[in-house]
Amino acid sequence: MSTVGYDLWRPLSACGADCLPVDGHLPAVPVGRRATRLLAVLGMLLAGAALAGALPLLPAPARRAGCRVWARGTARAFGVRLVVRGRPPRGRALLVANHVSWLDVVALLAVAPARMLAKREVRAWPVVGLLARGAGTVFVDRSRPRALPATVRRVADLLRSGRQVAVYPEGTTWCGTVDPVHVRPRPGFRPAVFQAAVDTGAPVVPIRIGYRCASTGVDTTAPAFLGEENLWRSVRRVLATRDLVVSVTVGAALHPGPGADRRGLARTAESALRLMPVWKSGA
Repeated sequence: MSTVGYDLWRPLSACGADCLPVDGHLPAVPVGRRATRLLAVLGMLLAGAALAGALPLLPAPARRAGCRVWARGTARAFGVRLVVRGRPPRGRALLVANHVSWLDVVALLAVAPARMLAKREVRAWPVVGLLARGAGTVFVDRSRPRALPATVRRVADLLRSGRQVAVYPEGTTWCGTVDPVHVRPRPGFRPAVFQAAVDTGAPVVPIRIGYRCASTGVDTTAPAFLGEENLWRSVRRVLATRDLVVSVTVGAALHPGPGADRRGLARTAESALRLMPVWKSGA
């Protein structure tokens, strides 16, 4: 791996299969309940496919409302309870969040229906890829580093037009815990996309996502989607988990000044996100 490829597109995470819950050790729902959830999720995917076809024809407020309703319905179908702390921005903003799971996208859309920056592979996901294209997702090809400047310009154009754009600057998923073994992806928030905020003067809003089992009061890695794990296996684990809660905490906006350094802005945003409490005291 070259140094350039590593810096731009190859963040590393120490997380792997050992970070995931051991089978049989999760608070689980009965098999019948899992089947009911799966049918509900399939229904929401079909609704998402229909919504994807309508989104390009709708005005911006209706598109945002449609995505928010769909995302909240999908979270409920999975049996996931959504907890929101803080006030999502109303105007243009670059939303930067930590990345644990494919479920992060649903949680973020349920709170702030922004344009997403996603890897190219998402385009091929069944139904989800169709919805992503209909919602105007910006896809990035991580195998082509030379495409990065064009992607940043595309994000800047969206910010100039008053849109919100959501990104996961860690560049890869991790289990969501912080200890000496399982740490955040190296080397932290990638700075490139922050240049779009610098160029447009758009605020940067840190958003922290966390997962917990309400019945135990303990953080869980059940929704984590790590390494080479199969997506279907990850989905099945979420369908089976009882009392899963996702917390979306919206932090204070950072306002880059003219000529701000994107690397410094990325470090500030990452520090702000790490310091944000995910859960209320005693929750």
